[in-house]
Amino acid sequence: MIADLKPYAEYKESGLPWLGQVPGHWDVHKPRHIGSLSKGVGGTKEDAVSTGVPCVRYGELYTTHTFFVRKPKAFVYPDRASSYTPIHYGDVLFAASGETLAEIGKSAVNLIEGTAVCGGDVIILRPTVAVHAPFLGYVMDCHPSATQKATMGRGTTVKHIYPDELKQLLFPFPPVSEQAAIVRFLDWANGRLERAIRAKRKVIALLGEQKQAIIHRAVTRGLDPSVPLKPSGSRWFPELPSQWEALTLRRVIRSAIDGPHFSPTYHDDGIPFLSARNVRADRWLLGDVKFISEADYVDFSRRVRPETGDVLYTKGGTTGVARVVDLTFRFQVWVHIAVLKLQTKLVCPEYLAYCLNSPRCYEQAQLFTRGATNQDLGLGRMKDIELPVPPTVGEQQRIVAFLNAQCSSFNTAISRLNREIELLREYRTRLVADVVTGKLDVREAALHLSDEAPVDLIANETDLLFEADDTEEQLAE
Repeated sequence: MIADLKPYAEYKESGLPWLGQVPGHWDVHKPRHIGSLSKGVGGTKEDAVSTGVPCVRYGELYTTHTFFVRKPKAFVYPDRASSYTPIHYGDVLFAASGETLAEIGKSAVNLIEGTAVCGGDVIILRPTVAVHAPFLGYVMDCHPSATQKATMGRGTTVKHIYPDELKQLLFPFPPVSEQAAIVRFLDWANGRLERAIRAKRKVIALLGEQKQAIIHRAVTRGLDPSVPLKPSGSRWFPELPSQWEALTLRRVIRSAIDGPHFSPTYHDDGIPFLSARNVRADRWLLGDVKFISEADYVDFSRRVRPETGDVLYTKGGTTGVARVVDLTFRFQVWVHIAVLKLQTKLVCPEYLAYCLNSPRCYEQAQLFTRGATNQDLGLGRMKDIELPVPPTVGEQQRIVAFLNAQCSSFNTAISRLNREIELLREYRTRLVADVVTGKLDVREAALHLSDEAPVDLIANETDLLFEADDTEEQLAE
């Protein structure tokens, strides 16, 4: 169906280089043409409760809501709701701050029926003209709009955007009936793309479970199944091969030091400054890495200097992920990463990383983190994590070689699926932009679509594995 879409019959110049031509009967507006902008106020996280008045916080616009706020994630006590800003159905909510220019002004339209509020650091666009509300969700956060918002950001460490800047945002505005057709089509296409993505994520989860089972077996039983087991005295590893020991992390490392406990000034280039989201067990995610100055690098290195053979261990954000340092360039780490320097006569770094990433060690990290007041796995608690340790480094290295060979095919398959998910998301971004800016005419296609629940309201994901191929074929038709 998507492959059959055509451009509109007539276009006119928009007067905007980034937009080019728009359909002849469309307008190009700024927010002040369709409503009023205001800044939300109120509230702290301490007001949060499990039920009550729905509340949208600015951070959720990055982590939870894409284009739309259909269901609330957070609630506040009814008697506290009066200190928050009320929001109405159809209000567009913009995040007023973020860590990067790409995040500035991330937005979603409120589709919650009934009473709801928002916290501070949210900018609200309330329409005063006739509009199909979900269309605003798509058009205000499509790629061309996000690109404009990125140019409006102010600040260095934390980026901010203000109502006065957002008043200059330009966006295409078709007739209301056409807005509804666009939303109908994009909901349909987005639903099928999301089902395909979820199916691939389920396959990734299954592959990950199989991989974890292999790792768990190797680091708790070794490679020789004939070796007798003995009671270890460990809660987490009750039985281990006869020559093995259950040791705490503090027994096998020389030191564990985390990065600076404050955010430095970031730069467009310089020394990479890694956060927990940049570290994965099987790869580095450096596409969004931040940079610090040479002076900050030197200053931070007085506290800790990551070196080849150290193990990085995440202790906040994404907690409990270990990776051996094999990067060939200088870098530094933030507070949510600990740099482990090892007793190399007791443990080799690759084995320690496999151990820390195994199910039982990961479970310990999560348990210790849940008990922390600030949801950070402190260095003291981290050192109490128990590990199954073979008696010689040579035996550990043989286990590492075995796991490297066994996990290679899993890593390749997972990497391929992740790349396919990335391509599907890139395709969705391009499709939304092309449709809401009038590059493709979906009016006829929308007439022939059946009514379906929006994808984020579909609770039953059973058989998604079997829907993936059919979904991709339908999109190509």
